[in-house]
Amino acid sequence: MSGSVRVLFAAAEVVPYAKVGGLADVAGALPKALAALGLDVRVIMPLYGSISKKDFAIQKLKELPPLAVPPDGKKAVLWQTTLPGSEVKILFVENRALFGRTGIYSHPRTGQGYDDNAQRFGFYNRAVLEALRGSDWIPQIIHGNDYHCGLIPVYLRMRYGDDPNLAGIRTVFSIHNLAYQGRFPMDDFSGLDLPEELAHPMGALEYYGEINYMKAGLIFSDVLNTVSEKYAQEIQSSGEYGAGLEGVLQSRSADLYGILNGVDYSRWNPETDPLIDHPYSQEDLTGKEKNKAALLKAFHLPESANRIPLVGMISRLADQKGFDLLLEKAEQILQLDLQLVILGTGQKEYHRRLEQVAKKYPRKLGLALTFDNALAHQIEAGADMFLIPSRYEPCGLNQMYSLRYGTIPVVRSTGGLADTVIDLDGSPERGNGFAFQDYDAEAMLDALTRAIRAYADQNGWQALVRRAMGFDFSWARSAERYRELYQKALHK
Repeated sequence: MSGSVRVLFAAAEVVPYAKVGGLADVAGALPKALAALGLDVRVIMPLYGSISKKDFAIQKLKELPPLAVPPDGKKAVLWQTTLPGSEVKILFVENRALFGRTGIYSHPRTGQGYDDNAQRFGFYNRAVLEALRGSDWIPQIIHGNDYHCGLIPVYLRMRYGDDPNLAGIRTVFSIHNLAYQGRFPMDDFSGLDLPEELAHPMGALEYYGEINYMKAGLIFSDVLNTVSEKYAQEIQSSGEYGAGLEGVLQSRSADLYGILNGVDYSRWNPETDPLIDHPYSQEDLTGKEKNKAALLKAFHLPESANRIPLVGMISRLADQKGFDLLLEKAEQILQLDLQLVILGTGQKEYHRRLEQVAKKYPRKLGLALTFDNALAHQIEAGADMFLIPSRYEPCGLNQMYSLRYGTIPVVRSTGGLADTVIDLDGSPERGNGFAFQDYDAEAMLDALTRAIRAYADQNGWQALVRRAMGFDFSWARSAERYRELYQKALHK
C-alpha cells in the first residue's frame, strides 16, 4: 500500500486537549505513529470550552468559511493546530452552544450525561463530512472511534453517496469500550435527518425502543476493530462482554479485528519522565527505590522497617474495574505484608467505602480521590506492583505502563490484560506479572499473595522487574497493524 494513503482520524477526545479515558491516549498517539509510517493523517475533534486556543496555538482555518450544517443550518467553525511533537494537523469543530461547555460528555458538577448528547455528536458527525465537502484534501479512509463517531458512516452512505468527492471514502470503526454505546431516546431520531426505516424495529439505529449510535457504526462501517485480540473474541459472546450487541458483531465477524493499543514511550518512560523525581532504567534500578520513598511520603504512609511491597491502583472507581472485589477482601488484603495507594474518581459509593477503609488502616492505605496526571506517573514509578482486577478490560494501558516502569502487574486475565500479562507461575521463563482467571475476590487475593511471596525473593524479583521492562508495546507495532487494516478497507 502506498505510504501516501490519506486518513482522517475522528475522535471525541484527544490528548492533550481533552481526556476522559484511554480513547484520548490512543487518539493522541496513533495518528503520529501512522504519520511516521508515511501515511497522510489528520485528526478531527470537537472544540470544547475547556480547550485553550492560546495554550495550544489553535488558529481559525481561514480557507473554510463557517459551515451551515444540515439539516437546520447550525454553524460550525473550523480551527486547526498540530499535535504536539509532530506535524500531524488536528482540526476542531466549534459550535459554542453544543461544545462550549467545559464538560466533554457530562456536567462536571453532577457527573450526569448531557441531555443533548445525541444532538451534539450527531452534529459533530455531520460537520466532519460537511468540512470535507469544502476541502481540497479528501481522505481515502475515515477512521471513527466509539459511539461518538457512529453516525459518520451512516451519513456518508445515506446523505453523501452521490457526492463525487466523498462517495469513494471507506470507513474504519474502532470499539474502545462496547459498554458505552450512545443510547438515546427515540425522540432524538427526528433531528438526525436520516431515513425513518433506520429507526424502525430491527433497524440499524434501533435498539429496544431507543437509538444506538454504536450499533449504527458497527453495521455501516466497512471494517471494524477493537483494542485487543482477546476483547474481539469476548464481545462476540453473550452476556456482559457482548453488551447486547453480540448478534450484530457475530454478523460482522469476518470484518472484525483485534489490534492491541500501544504506549507512547515519549510520555511513559522512566529514563526520561519529567514527572518523576528519580529517573531509572532497566540496567540501573536505584531510582525506583527512591521514587517509592517519595511516593510513600506523598500519601503520608510510613516507610516499612521490614521491606514490604507497595501496590498501586490508578482507575475509575467503577464496577467494571473490580472495586467490588477489592472491597470484599479489603480487610484481608490490608492485613497482608503490603501497602496500597489508590488514585481515581468514580462512583460515590466507592468513594465513601474506600474512605472508611483508609480511616481504619491509615498506615496501610493511601487514597487520592481525584485526577492527577503527575501523581499517576509517580505511582507507576514508585509502586512495586500494580493491581487491575477488572471485570472486563478492552485493552488497558496501565498494565503496559507498569511493565515499562518495572511495576509488576497483578491482573484479571481478560481482554487486553490477557494479551499482555504472562503469569509468572505459569511461565517462569517468560512471565512478567501475576494473573487470575475467574472474576472472584478469592482468586484476586490468591494472585496478590503469590506476588508478595515472589517479592520476598529480592534477587528473583529484580530479575522479574528487568524482564518486565524489556517488553515492547510501542505504537510503531500497532500502527503497522492499522496500516494493514486500512488496506482491507480500501479493497472492500
